[in-house]
Amino acid sequence: MPTPSLAALPIRRLTLRDLTACADLSENRGWPREEHKWGFLLTAGKGYGIDDPDGGLVSACAVTEYGPHDRPSLAAIGMVLVADRHARQGIGRRLMRHIVSAMGTTPLTLHATPYGRPLYEELGFKVTGRAEMLLGRFLPGGPTPRIATRPATAEDLPAILRLDEEVFGADRTHIITRLPAFADQLRVAEEDGRIIGYTAAWPNMDTHVVGPLIARDTETAKALITSLAAHTDRRLRTDIDVRHEELLAWAKERGLASVAFNAVMTYGIGELPGDWSRRFAPLTVAAG
Repeated sequence: MPTPSLAALPIRRLTLRDLTACADLSENRGWPREEHKWGFLLTAGKGYGIDDPDGGLVSACAVTEYGPHDRPSLAAIGMVLVADRHARQGIGRRLMRHIVSAMGTTPLTLHATPYGRPLYEELGFKVTGRAEMLLGRFLPGGPTPRIATRPATAEDLPAILRLDEEVFGADRTHIITRLPAFADQLRVAEEDGRIIGYTAAWPNMDTHVVGPLIARDTETAKALITSLAAHTDRRLRTDIDVRHEELLAWAKERGLASVAFNAVMTYGIGELPGDWSRRFAPLTVAAG
């Protein structure tokens, strides 16, 4: 259990003014600082944290809601961190209980590391899937993709939003409309003038993260990844649903190596909404 002094510290909403403190907390736990991602999460979603009387944050996390603003249909929890000096004192449990309570009847989802999974299971989260993190320098080769891809334009946005809601299963307009500013690349796959997939590559430290990745089928997903890789000299990182075995095998042939597995967990819902067969990778595991 937390010491009485820590247990009495209030949990508050975080803002962009807390960006440096969030990045410091990430670094404290051996994670990259990821200031670009923290900034996105704190503006597109809600941050929660506990201030350390000695400076900085004791703990922090981000919650991203989807669906109608006044009654979200799904919320993703991510970046759950506790400062090393306060670890194993029940702080993370207290913060997570606060989030679950604050979200009421809204279904929740998160990607859990093996380290964090026991806590989430204790709180009632169930494993409903798994994602494999890949990282590496993409190696060109193999058959040329037959699917046409191109940079997205402002005129594509309505079609992207329609496709995304259909596949994701909830409206995330407030996330997708931020992609042009957040990502270095936003590309679409097209057939007969119709958008059949889209993806983005956004900067995270020395890598480009591929996500979201929404595609009609595996061949379309391959074409989108190939097109992103052709326009960056950074290593690529992505988290692919393990049910997409063909895409995972292809990505490994193209130089991306398996780094880790995360459990996809849900609370208050049996499985995630939408069409998993066309949902290949999240924007970031922190936002679902």
